[in-house]
Amino acid sequence: MVMSGIMQDKKQTKIKDSWCGKLAEDHINKRVNVSGWVSTIRDLGGIIFVELRDRSGIIQIVSDPSKNPEVHEIFEQLRDEYVISISGIVSQRPEDTFNPNLSTGRIEIYPDKTQILNKAETPPFMIDTDQEISEDLRLKYRYLDIRRPKMLNNLILRHNIVTAVRNFLNTREFLEVETPELIKTTPEGARDYLVPSRIFPGKFYALPQSPQLFKQLLMVGGIERYYQIAKCFRDEAQRADRQPEFSQIDLEMSFVESEDVMQITEGIIVEAFKCAGIELDLPFERLTHKDAMEKYGTDRPDRRFNLQLTDMSDIMEKSSFAAFADQVKAGGSVRTICVEGISEYSRKDMDDIRNLAISFGAKGLAWITYGLDGSVKSPVLKFLTEREIGEIQQRSGANPGDIVFLVADKNEVVFDVLGRLRLHFGERLNLIDKSKHDLLWIVDFPMFEMDEEENRLVSVHHPFTSPNPEDTGLLESEPFKCRALAYDIVYNGNELGGGSIRIHSPELQSRVFSILGLSEEEIQEKFGFLVNAFKYGAPPHGGLALGLDRLVALLAGANSIREVMAFPKTNQARCLMTDAPAGVSGQQLQELHLKTVLPAKK
Repeated sequence: MVMSGIMQDKKQTKIKDSWCGKLAEDHINKRVNVSGWVSTIRDLGGIIFVELRDRSGIIQIVSDPSKNPEVHEIFEQLRDEYVISISGIVSQRPEDTFNPNLSTGRIEIYPDKTQILNKAETPPFMIDTDQEISEDLRLKYRYLDIRRPKMLNNLILRHNIVTAVRNFLNTREFLEVETPELIKTTPEGARDYLVPSRIFPGKFYALPQSPQLFKQLLMVGGIERYYQIAKCFRDEAQRADRQPEFSQIDLEMSFVESEDVMQITEGIIVEAFKCAGIELDLPFERLTHKDAMEKYGTDRPDRRFNLQLTDMSDIMEKSSFAAFADQVKAGGSVRTICVEGISEYSRKDMDDIRNLAISFGAKGLAWITYGLDGSVKSPVLKFLTEREIGEIQQRSGANPGDIVFLVADKNEVVFDVLGRLRLHFGERLNLIDKSKHDLLWIVDFPMFEMDEEENRLVSVHHPFTSPNPEDTGLLESEPFKCRALAYDIVYNGNELGGGSIRIHSPELQSRVFSILGLSEEEIQEKFGFLVNAFKYGAPPHGGLALGLDRLVALLAGANSIREVMAFPKTNQARCLMTDAPAGVSGQQLQELHLKTVLPAKK
């Protein structure tokens, strides 16, 4: 604990008893021992000024050769990033040397004792700079990067958020329980990281992608309210917001309904945002998955601007324009977004937008330009009637100066393309109100979706999610109409996390597994322990997981979760600092009963 700059340890050390950045005018005329790293050195006419830095900030140390020649002799040896310890009396700076940019800018220390604890080579980059530094260089020397204020502050924010979350849950009867990190592989989601067993040749553990099954078993075990800052592992393609190992705020509750879990989660979010100086109002809005998709084209909408999708399917279904009408008749749709004030876009601008839509998965992109002079222009104008053009204008709310963009395809393609175009225009036209903090719940997710590659049903969330009781009769007959008791929390267009009420009936769980194409043998092999546990009095239960790294990154204003992790991997899942992954010795492979087979050289 830190109070008023003095370390409140029972036994103060001679090396350090005070934090550099916590010293203040209250400490004037008091002796302090401070230690840290030399941040800057200035020699002004023989008097040497050193800014000494520790985790808390900076304090100015001054050495005058006329006052203490022995100390000054040591100061003449100092270089940037040397680790030193000093002891001296805190004094007030002369008024004309006050530094308003430092919290300690009114005080300084003339040490009477100084010790060099360790020397330092010249760092590969400046520590006290906000200039851009190659990420590869930063990750290779991450221990130096952590000294930089921005990175250090991110880790402090992360610590404060975790502490606030723990305190919040501890006062609400939750128990923090650790779940195992060597488990059985369940290859239904992303790829597992596998760990070979030395004792059982040919057998493997997996590192957990989440604690899902174990936290449900804790509910069967009577824990009732569980949480964990859980480490998770997924062997998947890396992006700015993905890492092979990551952390989540994981919780599970017994005897609850969706609203109970959501209210607890809202409390967690409020406490986390307070750590970043942001006050939130409760409750967060609820939006159904259907409404989110139809209005914004995505289940994680950014609502900080008003551009929305409009359905034109009923207008186009009877149109003579076959490219539109046929999509509607085949079960797809025709939808639009109306972008205000861009009717003067050039042909090149429009070609770029069309190419962008195609890169998003569209077969093409149509548009209607409503000119400021009252003209109407469109590459598909000859295929549309005057009535259809008028109805599209009226329904989309287009005014002179606007352009309406149209996409016709399967619903999932239409939503994805227009949803991404919406975000493109939001950024390009500066429509997004960056001062807003928009949090909402997406509810009533579909239970199942079709995996086009494998041509089979898969769970939208996971196979342990409970169907809405109103829809259980549709499970086998009309699975795509079945809603799940699932909920996601979204912040400014980013999914912070999600959860669901779980299945607790062994019969219903087996039924869902069967719908997903698992045989009785596969159910027993992969999930038999869970189904069997449900036979011994499983309570109704539900939970949620929040992505800790993503939450901290968003609150820190970081572009990547690597910015809020102490030792992350690169986007190729490599550790540049330790050179992992690395080869192992033949003896290690032999002990694990393994042989390596390298891919053939091309």
